[in-house]
Amino acid sequence: MTGLEEKLARREAAAAARAALVLAWRAAPGNTVALVAITMAAAGVPVAVAWLTRLVLDCLTGEGDAALLGLAIGLGALGLASALLPQLATYTGNQLGREASVRSVDRLYSVVNSFGGLTRLENPAFQDRLRMAQSAGGQAIGGIVQSGLRIVGGVLTAAGFIGALYVVSPWMTVLVLLCAAPALAAELRLSRRRVASSWRISSVQRREMFYQSLLSSLDAAKEIRLFAAGDFLRHRMIGERRSADAVQRAMDRRELATQGGLALLSALVGGVGLVWAAFAAQRGELTVGDVSMFVAAVAGIQAALSGLVKCFADIHRLLLMMRHYIAVVDAGPDLMPSKDGIAVAVLPPLRRGIEFRDVWFRYDPDHPWVLRGVNLFIPHGEAVALVGHNGAGKSTLVKLMCRFYDPTRGAVLWDGVDIRRFPVEELRGRLGAVFQDYMHYDLSAAENIAVGDVRALDDRPRLETAARAAGVDKVLSELPRGYDTMLSRIFADRTEDEAETGALLSGGQWQRLALARAFLRAEPDLLILDEPSSGLDAEAEHDIHLRLTRYRAGRTSLLISHRLGAVRDADRIVVLADGRISEQGTHRELLGQRGTYARMFTIQASGYQESGRT
Repeated sequence: MTGLEEKLARREAAAAARAALVLAWRAAPGNTVALVAITMAAAGVPVAVAWLTRLVLDCLTGEGDAALLGLAIGLGALGLASALLPQLATYTGNQLGREASVRSVDRLYSVVNSFGGLTRLENPAFQDRLRMAQSAGGQAIGGIVQSGLRIVGGVLTAAGFIGALYVVSPWMTVLVLLCAAPALAAELRLSRRRVASSWRISSVQRREMFYQSLLSSLDAAKEIRLFAAGDFLRHRMIGERRSADAVQRAMDRRELATQGGLALLSALVGGVGLVWAAFAAQRGELTVGDVSMFVAAVAGIQAALSGLVKCFADIHRLLLMMRHYIAVVDAGPDLMPSKDGIAVAVLPPLRRGIEFRDVWFRYDPDHPWVLRGVNLFIPHGEAVALVGHNGAGKSTLVKLMCRFYDPTRGAVLWDGVDIRRFPVEELRGRLGAVFQDYMHYDLSAAENIAVGDVRALDDRPRLETAARAAGVDKVLSELPRGYDTMLSRIFADRTEDEAETGALLSGGQWQRLALARAFLRAEPDLLILDEPSSGLDAEAEHDIHLRLTRYRAGRTSLLISHRLGAVRDADRIVVLADGRISEQGTHRELLGQRGTYARMFTIQASGYQESGRT
């Protein structure tokens, strides 16, 4: 590591330590103060015990004149303190760790939730860093504080024993301290290697968890069992586990060699010291109390230094982990404001329309263009449909409209103003949407709807109105606990007597539930419907089509569907091909052009006609 890198690493470590201390203090100031006091008291107990033991032994052998009863009472009190203080320190440290963990995890996910776009969540390196940050938030904050206090306590204990040992043997004091230097250096190297190995296997462990989730997932169970893919996935999972184990096994061997060598060195120094003390006592150079003090001091210094080395290694590892936490919480916004124009705090209601102006987009500089110079205007109050083959860029346009991504080139305009000038929360508050890949939340039926607008969570009539509009109210009302029924087989409804199994909905019922979420927003400025009736039977699709037609009447709408019959009544139909607009017009106009739309519509219509003849 170069001098600049070392300086940078020290600066990052200092920043991580400050962040951990601030979080701990804000989370649990009382526990922090208590832990400091307990640590300081516990640091002095072993040294005091050694001194009092020396005085007691000298008193018993007639070489001291202290009051034996007072010394014995003092030893008893110190014994009681040495028994209670570690338990108090553990309890207080655990409380501090839990409080700090709650606060740090809350802060971490507040930041993650503040990411307006999806780019970071799609980045494997960021996912690895986020996983390390999760570990840091769960254990590093309290661990850094406790390890730091143990270091302070260890220094005080070691200083006390060094003073006691120096009184008995100055040269032995120097020898013991010299042996601590290589131990510290070795432990710090091990700490760096531990963190490096954790980072190296992070992606491996994420893949292992992915395979575990597949093997235990209800959603994946049907395909895995039907196609007999369980053993294939299990072998993949075990392979990832073995890859991680191989890295950790190599780390374990390094630790065994290093710490074994340090233990032998410590034992050798202690043995040499004991032999010297025994002969010195035989020559009358040391009293029995001196020998006792010598033995306690050597053992105490070695234990304190060993503890310090371990604490330095632990805090070094935790600080390295904490750097990932800081990197995430200090990452800053992922969606940049527009470089042209002044930011606007409030998004006005849509009046003229939405425009995609020369929009180019690709997900990564190494990937091909998904959109190529798209120019599209969606007038206020009109329904515009996007159609085209898979991969044409339809859903990508929706993501840009929702500002999950920003255009690589060009702009999306709201009444002529770049949407990057508005707060993303303001923009999304004006939108209503049903996505093709809508979520199944393992929550109650009411909560599944309320996700569309969490302010309605306690407004049951509003939730029921949205469910009726989506045609799913009767289904939900007939569940075992009505709208309060858990829609999950992973989590159960809990009553006073026992846990009840949650309920499952069919695919079509879930789709209606997703519609109900969108219907919670009574007056969206733009309604986005991305394949809202895919996977439904003909009658259900017709029913949903009628409900959506009524709901979006007079509203600005952006429709996406592969079923062209569902969008034929749109005010304008836009055909996307290879990321460009190839055709646009009404249903009748596009049929007259005899282009891509006409061909696709004819193929679908002929399929229905063939079915009708059979």
